[in-house]
Amino acid sequence: MDITIEQLKKCYGSHVALDIDSYVIKGGEIIGLVGNNGAGKTTLFRLILDLLKADSGHVRIGDTEVAQSEDWKDITGAYMDESFLIDYLTPEEYFYFVGKMCSLDKDEVDTRLEPYSRFMNGEILGQKKLIRNLSAGNKQKVGILAALLNRPQLLVLDEPFNFLDPSSQSALKHLLREYHGQTGATILVSSHNLNHTVDISSHIILLEHGKIIRDIGNVDGNAEKELETYFEIQE
Repeated sequence: MDITIEQLKKCYGSHVALDIDSYVIKGGEIIGLVGNNGAGKTTLFRLILDLLKADSGHVRIGDTEVAQSEDWKDITGAYMDESFLIDYLTPEEYFYFVGKMCSLDKDEVDTRLEPYSRFMNGEILGQKKLIRNLSAGNKQKVGILAALLNRPQLLVLDEPFNFLDPSSQSALKHLLREYHGQTGATILVSSHNLNHTVDISSHIILLEHGKIIRDIGNVDGNAEKELETYFEIQE
């Protein structure tokens, strides 16, 4: 499912956070967004998810303009930050809440979580802890897993490798590759970590100062050298 961006602009006062004339994110790929702080990655994700109002232009998921209809929400899963969580619930309660919103009963939620046991690493379920009392890494895991519950055709994750230990980062890469292989979903991932981005992405979008400046195909990890060269020059 393609994501079409046209004349999209978002400003905060005199600061232009995002300015993209026209771009199509091809469906069915894992797309990595990279860029320095303030490049516009999170702003773009929030505009795609209709969490921000654009100053001009629009985003379409498939044929649906996100600001005009909510039809796209049924096929979309996302985790941006802790604001997506309900921190006075346990992970189980939160998963069942999200499941209920997706018309899933508790048994179906449990079934859908089973394949992610490696990623949970025995630290999420059955701990009798509220989400607010989990480590930052385990909060991150809860948010990512909740985004997957409705088996979305579009998955949007902002800095998903943040707060995760190396084993969990590896497990997440495996999880995303496997989910993509099973579903053919479009997966958008932003990350400051070039290695992780290159490892999982079939295509990489490089943003700087709110603009897409490079669109890099990533066959067999060949984008890594181009990205490293670019960021070395920027330094």
